[in-house]
Amino acid sequence: MVCAAAMATLAAMAAAAPSAPEPSAAAITQEQVIAHATAAYAERLAELSGRAALDADESFLLRLRRIAAPLIAQAARDYPASAGWHWELHTSSAPDQDADCMAGGKLLVGQTHAERLQLSDAELAMLLSHEIAHAVLRHNLLEYQEALRLEPARAARPFRELWDAVDHDTALMDKLAPLGRAQEEEADRAGMLLAWRAGWAPMRLAGYYHKLARNSAWPGLDSATHPAPQTRWQAMQALAANLAAKLAP
Repeated sequence: MVCAAAMATLAAMAAAAPSAPEPSAAAITQEQVIAHATAAYAERLAELSGRAALDADESFLLRLRRIAAPLIAQAARDYPASAGWHWELHTSSAPDQDADCMAGGKLLVGQTHAERLQLSDAELAMLLSHEIAHAVLRHNLLEYQEALRLEPARAARPFRELWDAVDHDTALMDKLAPLGRAQEEEADRAGMLLAWRAGWAPMRLAGYYHKLARNSAWPGLDSATHPAPQTRWQAMQALAANLAAKLAP
């Protein structure tokens, strides 16, 4: 049995021992980004669950998971690094949630967004494959790397501060906006190609962008984070036509 004095000494030593330093942003890796995304995703799910806004409609959740499974399998073939990810897909009934996929394959889809656009299965496949493309193309990592290029002083700070800044520091977000729009265009293209290789008809996939443009209050204007809905619809319509032509006899 350890005596009381020894226990007190051990406790004092533990309290005095320095904690492990947080990784700096300069040492950022994809593995680190995935680890932070996994923790952030768990926090989001817990918050939504606490508001009874998580996976409220089981039939919608199962529908999405059925559509997503072949897309995730195709992503593993096209982007082998994603084959070992622990993919998750959940739904939110929060009215401001559209869809996103965090690093490592953590998907969250807003049911209100899907219902407002009245998305078909093919259009949901396009929505999902677009978000999957962001993850497999490592867009989060590239965004953090660009932030460090733009503001090198952040490299000496903990990574968690950079993680927060790219979503909340207005000045930095303005600097990152051109990259963000370029990443959206890349995810549009890569997502359609992924879904097409998974077996979806390209023109049916393009319908998602038609509905985005049709339901936008400003279809011809770029936003801070996305190209104009009409521009996206035109680009994806053209890509879909090219892919459909490849299937023609």
